[in-house]
Amino acid sequence: MKSTGSQGDHEILDLNQTHLRTNPGPFTASDLPIDDEGRIYHLQVRPGEIAPDILIVGDPGRAKFIGENFLRDIELEQDHRGLVTVTGTSKLSGDKATVISPTKATAATSGIGTPSLEIVVNELVLLNEIDFETRTRKSEFPRLHIIRVGTSGGIQASTILGTPIITTYSIGTDNSGMYYESPYQDKNCRRLEQELTSLFAENTSEDSRFYRKLNPYVTRAEPLLVEAMLDAAAQLGVTVKAGLTVSAPGFYAPQGRDTARIKPSIPDLDQLFADFDPQLNGQRIENMEMEASFLIHFLSGLGYWGGAICPAIANRRKDTLDVHYHDAVKNAVGVALLALSELRRCYPQKIVLTADSAYLKN
Repeated sequence: MKSTGSQGDHEILDLNQTHLRTNPGPFTASDLPIDDEGRIYHLQVRPGEIAPDILIVGDPGRAKFIGENFLRDIELEQDHRGLVTVTGTSKLSGDKATVISPTKATAATSGIGTPSLEIVVNELVLLNEIDFETRTRKSEFPRLHIIRVGTSGGIQASTILGTPIITTYSIGTDNSGMYYESPYQDKNCRRLEQELTSLFAENTSEDSRFYRKLNPYVTRAEPLLVEAMLDAAAQLGVTVKAGLTVSAPGFYAPQGRDTARIKPSIPDLDQLFADFDPQLNGQRIENMEMEASFLIHFLSGLGYWGGAICPAIANRRKDTLDVHYHDAVKNAVGVALLALSELRRCYPQKIVLTADSAYLKN
């Protein structure tokens, strides 16, 4: 979905029928499971109970922490299947007198990995877009802004433990995103996919059953969201780094950890990523985690804005671990909330669907 011009005060969006449809419904009970209390199946949340500005975290305890420490006037507290969802209004944030303008926000739990996150993000989108009474898509809905706040492993030796990494491009080595035809955001995405696919092939034995079967996908995070997080970090006095993030389908061999008696398909994967030069104005692949790729890939295809800020609580080059990482996560939460508030103030648009087009409306 991309800007193609204007129509009065409206920014026209290209539906690009190769990947995006209005897909109005109605949707069946098996495709869109809603319980007898009008709640979506996995989250057990109703439409109207989530905010368009969302922090998504892997750990349910972290969602509770955000609700208790960063939100007031709580409107929703739900915990189902370990998926904690909290909606309220942002409080003050940071040690300095920096005020987050009153913004309704939701903290949602994704669970571990892109398969779990795929379920949660789809349900957040459905709660935003679908009329549960008619099971059809609404013609107008807010643009979602979702930031993942989590932990990650830094793969550059220069990264100080606890430094929040703001994702500029995500590299998915999982396959969840491959089931959704979200287009390339720019030429760098296509180029990086080709280069990383070749890198994988060069470092996989030709005797491996998975030779040339492991193919990364690359997505650009919304630049305005990245800029907003960088600005928020500066306001709060939080030192951050911006760079590329690898989202792996697991924690051990998929991130280069060789602890099993089965040898990895691609040895020293974290080192390969650390040494790779993406040729993006000095940026490097900074960290590895397990969720950002699908979040950014899926949301960008829908015209929503997605990003990630994940403190590096381990340094893979120095083999060190920050066991007291909670302050770093707290800093990242403050940065993300302030960024969401500023984005909503500056870009309050809604997405409007018609039969054959879509546009943004203030």
